[in-house]
Amino acid sequence: MPPMRIKLIVNPTAGRQSIRQTICDILGHLIDESALLQADHYYTQKAKDAEFFARTTDVSKYDLILAAGGDGTVNEVINGMIKGGIDLPLAILPAGTVNDFGNYLGISTEPFSYANMLRDFTIRNTDVGKAGDFYFLNVAAGGLLTDIGYKVPSDAKTAMGRFAYFLEGARDIPANIYQSIPLSIVSEEKEYSGDVFLFLVTNSTSVGGFRKIAAGADSSDGLLDVLIVPKLAAGDLFPLMGRLLMGDLSSDGKITYFQTKRLLISSAASNIRLDLDGEEGGILPVEINCVHHALRLIVPKN
Repeated sequence: MPPMRIKLIVNPTAGRQSIRQTICDILGHLIDESALLQADHYYTQKAKDAEFFARTTDVSKYDLILAAGGDGTVNEVINGMIKGGIDLPLAILPAGTVNDFGNYLGISTEPFSYANMLRDFTIRNTDVGKAGDFYFLNVAAGGLLTDIGYKVPSDAKTAMGRFAYFLEGARDIPANIYQSIPLSIVSEEKEYSGDVFLFLVTNSTSVGGFRKIAAGADSSDGLLDVLIVPKLAAGDLFPLMGRLLMGDLSSDGKITYFQTKRLLISSAASNIRLDLDGEEGGILPVEINCVHHALRLIVPKN
């Protein structure tokens, strides 16, 4: 293919602030291979910058968008692209603390391997979830521990990485272990009503840094995977957390699991927050839909 024209949307604080050097090395490899014509950098400074940069892209000037940052940065970029009708391939350079969707796709952050991925230009048509007026690439969630992503200060994420999440989680569990959400879920495949600790609507196998939450999830199958953790006794919750660390949560008998294209989630309680890709996503109730093949992602060749 001819040399590429790339629009880079970069969160410069992601990845303990090493992202600029990684990008420089990637672009250097592309230049060495005569595979790069243009690389325009857009650095975020505040919330919604990445969404604005993506939404206002002139598609005639670029061959692809490269989003460099964590799950929150990628979430903003995909919202900007879809809302703005930006039909360009998207490359994700994982550089945040968790990087769920990058882990799911097996994207290497080693500069030479990443440059080869861009040059090979293998496209995967990928679904996204739509929750109300907002889109998510990886997961919509609510309940126990799902607000950690925006409770941990940015400077703590930068300095401590994933450990900052574990510290916040360890602090939250004792305070919330006896709390639950009265939840109602309605879909064509299943209806559920009861008190729950946690619910996940995921588009991949990787959630919150755990890589095998739902082993059967496929981001291109036109379906979202729903997992509901009911209110459990303390003696049941901690073994469940152990199984979460070991592998597939969807196979646990205490978990309600199903796949669907559309569902409505509501609660009798007020102010139940929804988390979208680690960012605040509004208050229940919400209708969630799977938008089939909404994005063209650049992925590793194999």
